[in-house]
Amino acid sequence: MDFDRLVTVMRRLALEAGDRIMEIYNAPDFEVKTKSDASPVTEADEAADALISAGLAEAFPQMALVTEEQAASHGQSVSTFLIVDPLDGTKEFVQRRGDFTVNIAFVENGVPLRGVVYAPAKGRLFYTLADGRSVEEQGPEFDKETIGTQHPISVSMPDNRALMVVASKSHRDQATDDYIAQYAVKDMTSAGSSLKFCLVATGEADLYPRLGRTMEWDTAAGDAVLRGAGGEVVRFDDHSPFTYGKEGFANPFFIAFAPGVLLAK
Repeated sequence: MDFDRLVTVMRRLALEAGDRIMEIYNAPDFEVKTKSDASPVTEADEAADALISAGLAEAFPQMALVTEEQAASHGQSVSTFLIVDPLDGTKEFVQRRGDFTVNIAFVENGVPLRGVVYAPAKGRLFYTLADGRSVEEQGPEFDKETIGTQHPISVSMPDNRALMVVASKSHRDQATDDYIAQYAVKDMTSAGSSLKFCLVATGEADLYPRLGRTMEWDTAAGDAVLRGAGGEVVRFDDHSPFTYGKEGFANPFFIAFAPGVLLAK
């Protein structure tokens, strides 16, 4: 894989998809449908998916592509692939809360090596460079062809006596609260979509536990950004490495964190 070209293409497609999403988001009304798993889908999800999928297929025609909105792609058995969630945080989008993201990632041998997370309503753009390091590009306006000022991002040096914890805005439950209660927490924040990974990547949070259903397209891009900032993601049950290309692309529970956090068993 040509990582320079990959990063350029992923960044541009994420920005183009963000523009399309915001056109629909700022319209007076938009249609919300319900998928077979009871989750919502909007015309913004579908428009962004069509744009990104076409762009990736044109740029990397030989590479397997997995995308949330194309059920036919979910039956593949692959360990190296591109994976897309064109609009992560659809509930946030529908409720006009702004915490939604465009996510594109490249997975090689089960590891998310490169990714881009773009939060168009927040004006925040995170991605991995060709060498694997993660940056946040200064916004809120971004030029599709010309890269702006990039700020290297890095996880925090956590203080286990006063941890910053981020958890889901739409999926908090008692099990998550019980797990977080095992830590000495200085402050709690909530965020939607894959932004939670990015908050750990920038040092704005130390720990993000997820005790709930997610799919690989929900996590791959944010996971790549976090790893490129020095962070880690492990399975919740045994703290073993978190891998991609699993059957059906379904994830187990997981913990994303800055190294130095003493994980509770």
